[in-house]
Amino acid sequence: MTLTFPPQLTEAVHAHPHPLVFATVSGAHLYGFPSPDSDWDLRGVHVLPLHAVLGLETPGETHSLERDDGAVELDLVTHDARKFARLLLTRNGYVLEQLLSPLVVHTTPAHGELAALARRCVTRHHAHHYLGFTRNQWEMLEREDVPRVKPLLYAFRTVLTGLHLLRTGEVEANLEVLNAQARLPFLAELMTLKREGREGEPLPELPAAYQAEHLRLVRELEEARQTTHLPDSVPEDLTRAVSDWVVRVRLEQDLH
Repeated sequence: MTLTFPPQLTEAVHAHPHPLVFATVSGAHLYGFPSPDSDWDLRGVHVLPLHAVLGLETPGETHSLERDDGAVELDLVTHDARKFARLLLTRNGYVLEQLLSPLVVHTTPAHGELAALARRCVTRHHAHHYLGFTRNQWEMLEREDVPRVKPLLYAFRTVLTGLHLLRTGEVEANLEVLNAQARLPFLAELMTLKREGREGEPLPELPAAYQAEHLRLVRELEEARQTTHLPDSVPEDLTRAVSDWVVRVRLEQDLH
């Protein structure tokens, strides 16, 4: 995937108050259907200093920044390495997609090490994340007075990402790539509409016109949860390896 990042993203990385393990682009740009007015979602992992995590005070583990300079709307969220690692060991699809995003603004060797571990952290229970996400998006769509393209694309993106993950063990968040296999013609048309329009672009038809296909995919994801080759849980040795990674990046960072 080739994408030119605006300089504001690199500037935000350099201005971050803590050393970053990685920073990647998520959101509509990662999913393959950004509108001209889409914001840039930058996600990553930072490392708090050793003294901050050893003292009596509980440090904030998440750093966030929203900025709009008139040209680029930026939404930056990073987690400390320990918090991110804890999330990685759950059925959290968000952190998998952020860590393995091909849209890399900043990386380090530690990023590559954690990405290699992450690919082995996928379990059948990640289906819960994607089933919940896609149902929430559909409910949001049905509540809208003027149904928009965006939540419908998110509903299909999440159910297809979940299906791909359960069937292959690989993370794929780009809806255009996913639809190459799903072959739903209306998705290609709606992605084009979203890319050429705005974030609030209205749907050309009512949600009911797309619901049968969405329900079919949700049922397939529920079935895939039962039949997948993915394990029930993260192996203990892998949990220890992720924990060791946290300790190592913390200690290494404190030496610099």
